Amino acid sequence: MFIKNKLALLESVEAMLSQEQRMNQIANNLANVDTSGYKRESNTFWEVLITQGDKPQRVGKGVQVVTDASQGRLEPTGNPLDLALAGEGYFRIQTPNGIRYTRDGNFQLNQQGQLSTASGALVMGEGGSIVVSGSNVTIAEDGRVRVDGVLVDRIGVARFADLDMLKKEGMNLYRMSDEGAVEVAADNVTIQQGYLEGSNVNTVSEMTDMMALYRDYESQQRAIRIADDLDDQAVRKVGRLMA
Repeated sequence: MFIKNKLALLESVEAMLSQEQRMNQIANNLANVDTSGYKRESNTFWEVLITQGDKPQRVGKGVQVVTDASQGRLEPTGNPLDLALAGEGYFRIQTPNGIRYTRDGNFQLNQQGQLSTASGALVMGEGGSIVVSGSNVTIAEDGRVRVDGVLVDRIGVARFADLDMLKKEGMNLYRMSDEGAVEVAADNVTIQQGYLEGSNVNTVSEMTDMMALYRDYESQQRAIRIADDLDDQAVRKVGRLMA
């Protein structure tokens, strides 16, 4: 009886930890509902074999973070330095930690006239950083950048055959998950000048998930109280038999 109840307690605690992680994800999704290019996160569950020392093996629940890479709505801004990607692809960004990737095209010019992100990271073209030294900037759908009618560079866009190779790093940036990951040709993607891609977070859906998750969390709390009561009863009965 005690062993079975102990397993029930362990399963409930594991479930609550997973639900807490999912609740944090929902809160983060809602906080970024207005963040350009943000991709919502969710969890997927799979069964894993858990070994605990010399104890018998058991099957438990594993949790994996999944990023929803679906396209967000393209919203016009009228700013010629705002860019949105239509299709699969990511802007290549140079950071102090190396090349990173983003869908957030809210760009600007730094003091050196280089195209950069709001945090100051450089937007990479085929020839390196993109320098804009003029007043009329036009960016074609294929990424060719012209300043006052003169071609200066082409914006670098990367695509990945397996999106699991990309991991979120914060600041709306992604990094390759391992050194073996490689970029592939960014086919079927266009750049829309004067637009920003909105996040793909659905507020109503996230709030619904949050309410359901709260009810599930309460159910696990009740299960823990029931298992604890059963253990308490077992201890009292053993005490009476030994008296």
